[in-house]
Amino acid sequence: MVQAKSWVLIKHFDGFPKNSDFELKVEELREPKDGEVLLEAVFLSVDPYMRPFSAFRMKEGDVMIGTQVAKVIQSKNPAFTVGSHVISRDGWRTHSLSNGTELVPVMPDWPKDVSLSLALGGIGMPGLTALYGIEEVLGLKKGETLLVNAAAGAVGSVVGQIAKIKGCKVVGSAGSDAKVAFLKELGFDDAFNYKTVGSLEEALKKASPEGYDCFFENVGGPSSSVALQQMKNFGRIAVCGAISTYNDTTPQTGPFPHFIMIVKQLKMEGFMQSRWEHKHPESLKRLIGWFKEGKLQCREHLTKGFENMPAAFMGLLQGDNIGKAVIAV
Repeated sequence: MVQAKSWVLIKHFDGFPKNSDFELKVEELREPKDGEVLLEAVFLSVDPYMRPFSAFRMKEGDVMIGTQVAKVIQSKNPAFTVGSHVISRDGWRTHSLSNGTELVPVMPDWPKDVSLSLALGGIGMPGLTALYGIEEVLGLKKGETLLVNAAAGAVGSVVGQIAKIKGCKVVGSAGSDAKVAFLKELGFDDAFNYKTVGSLEEALKKASPEGYDCFFENVGGPSSSVALQQMKNFGRIAVCGAISTYNDTTPQTGPFPHFIMIVKQLKMEGFMQSRWEHKHPESLKRLIGWFKEGKLQCREHLTKGFENMPAAFMGLLQGDNIGKAVIAV
């Protein structure tokens, strides 16, 4: 018998999450049956999507949704050997039982000197999101100019780097001077702190007077409307996130983008990386290849201790992280 801890959502979020919305529970797990494995979490992910998705994917009393890198510590399933590592969608748990159908083995040639935590970040879901947004949604071409907001986050930081690999000009917006410095380290052509510029419109014009061919949107809200005004004719927008709206108790309204989209003949598309799941193995090989070549940096914001997951999640929503927010058990 193994003692398993889990973080449960005891009350749906009303505005910004609070400590009282979560409860730490402990249970004894039985031995695995034939076809099952017992998993132990090694690294756990907190991501912005958990805030809006919890409202319609969860009911009160459920374990918080999420992904983890887990180690197989007992196995009665020949497909998973003891000591191997998998990507699991078992949420905020230290231990879990699985029949293996939802598990994805960490790629067999994962470099021994690379932390498995990156399988939750730049060489995982956020990296795949960045790659597909650029290639499948935007169709970004060499020589084009790309704008990305929340650019120092897990997705945005990879977006900018892949765009540079493809020979594009990249402008990034972030929420602190430290984040701006990080973007410049990554090779962004220009970056600015949207909290301190006098005018977002002027900052965007200064960074790229000729406008933007593509916009990788992570933020939403009023700043999105300002960015659309700076798009070139026939510009493309990939809508990945809207983090500025996730904690609103009253939905934001207007201004509305329809007229500027008509005049500039813009193309806007929302997406999730799961649409291209059939491409994941090949895409992950490309990401780790860039990483090994030194073309892709994967910054992490590491929090130690399973008991600190709610704090790490709330910190993420406040923009405390640079790069991918990860919890080490």
